[in-house]
Amino acid sequence: MLGLEIMSAPIMRTTVALATAFVLGGIIGLERQFRQRSAGLRTNVLVAVAAAAFVDLGFRVGASEGSVRVISYVVSGIGFLGAGVIMKDGTEVRGLNTAATLWASAAVGAFAGAGQAAEAALVAVFVLAGNTLLRPLVDFVNRRPINPSETEARYQVHAVCRPEHVNAVKDLLYEELEAHRYPIQEIVTLTESANYVELAATIVPTTADPKELDLIVTHLEARPEVTSATWTVETHA
Repeated sequence: MLGLEIMSAPIMRTTVALATAFVLGGIIGLERQFRQRSAGLRTNVLVAVAAAAFVDLGFRVGASEGSVRVISYVVSGIGFLGAGVIMKDGTEVRGLNTAATLWASAAVGAFAGAGQAAEAALVAVFVLAGNTLLRPLVDFVNRRPINPSETEARYQVHAVCRPEHVNAVKDLLYEELEAHRYPIQEIVTLTESANYVELAATIVPTTADPKELDLIVTHLEARPEVTSATWTVETHA
């Protein structure tokens, strides 16, 4: 009987670890499922349980040194899984929060697999807080009108010219922007045809003065080589 109890002790430890990961991963996943995210209840449960199983296995076969090694593998492996839920839609990237939640579920499972149920529960609480309590704050910030003067943004000065004037207009862009102390990151050709070429000079990430950019555009349009000029800003970059 004593031998049976000793034999069952590791099984009980594994059962507790997996059950803890299952419950906590389920709580995290349930919140994601309610919000109709791509990685919902089942995905977060499986990630947490798998992380717990791997860490528990590492502990069983290699003691603490083995579990530490397995945890590092779990962290890198979840990174590949998270990359699968990240999608780029034009200039917008989707799925970053879902990928981060999967990573956090793996952390919950790793704590559970290491036999630290209280710490696993604490991580789960903070993950839920991040996905729920911070949402109103994020919505408030996103609803604020964007002021380019307060935001590090990607500014570009555009100039349209005839093909034979491309080199001259590039020199003009350098001269005008450097005169106003705006270093240029690059000048690229946005569109090109037999009659016109549109160039765009990207300013090194900084906070620019719209009035100064308007003045630069005015100077460019006054030159005979330039057909038209304007400037743009992308504050989400």
